[in-house]
Amino acid sequence: MAAEIGPRTHLEPSELASHTSWDVAYARELTNHATSADDEGTIWFDDSCAEEKVLERLETAADRGVLNKTPKHYQKDDGNDSEVRPSSRILDLGTGNGHMLFSLREEGWMGKLIGVDYSQASVELARRIYHTRTETWTFEEQDEGACKDKVSLVADDENKETELTPPLQPIRFEKWDILTEEPDAWLADGFDAVLDKGTFDAISLSAETDAEGRRICESYRERVTPLVKTGRLLCITSCNWTEAELRNWFDTPESELKYFDRADYPRFVFGGMTGQSVCTVVFERCGPKGGHVKEHFSFVP
Repeated sequence: MAAEIGPRTHLEPSELASHTSWDVAYARELTNHATSADDEGTIWFDDSCAEEKVLERLETAADRGVLNKTPKHYQKDDGNDSEVRPSSRILDLGTGNGHMLFSLREEGWMGKLIGVDYSQASVELARRIYHTRTETWTFEEQDEGACKDKVSLVADDENKETELTPPLQPIRFEKWDILTEEPDAWLADGFDAVLDKGTFDAISLSAETDAEGRRICESYRERVTPLVKTGRLLCITSCNWTEAELRNWFDTPESELKYFDRADYPRFVFGGMTGQSVCTVVFERCGPKGGHVKEHFSFVP
């Protein structure tokens, strides 16, 4: 069900949203990392444990059969028919220093992981950190539980599940502006999960307008939706918008994105009102006719 639509407000523009400010910030973090490899820069929303909350929601989606941490091979009893469901492809929008993708790999997500950012300095920082980490980071040396994690799916009785040992694929980082550029070949047929941890926040602080004269945040949903495979997920974390406001931006009658899940954060009470400083909302791309895709729900335990 779509969120109740009310008037959308806009945030007051801020210099924090400017391309230059991000380039300066990541250039500084590049210098710091060159001085000390242990200095990997800012982890956004770290004080709210947002990264852990996003990982929890993805784990829940894997438990429900929407996502796959590792490839799964299903074979029928007669041995004639089988299906390999690959590991989920995940895109990190506004990847910054790439830390979200590093955490995903360390938690056993073995599929293709791609991080994009419109700041070249950000992409260079993420690549350098990745190079430093992978000097000693190999599949065999990772925690055995993380590498060989097995998502339990409830398949039809005539199916049998066997675990496939996945190769450890490189994490890829690319410079890309979601609002002004078309995706390169890395888009392929879309992603199983698209992660936004503060990117919509930053775009919402921009005073720039699109070709139709709208604030550029107005076109974000149109640009992000095609990146998500039908029946798969967009996960947005924000400190500038409430959960209700995010649903008002993304889960509308004309949108293919529908509310799917949310993360729980500590709440506070102020002036008789209850709130939280950060929210994470997950949307499913349901297709132009709306309604949740039912295919994966046969795997709900």
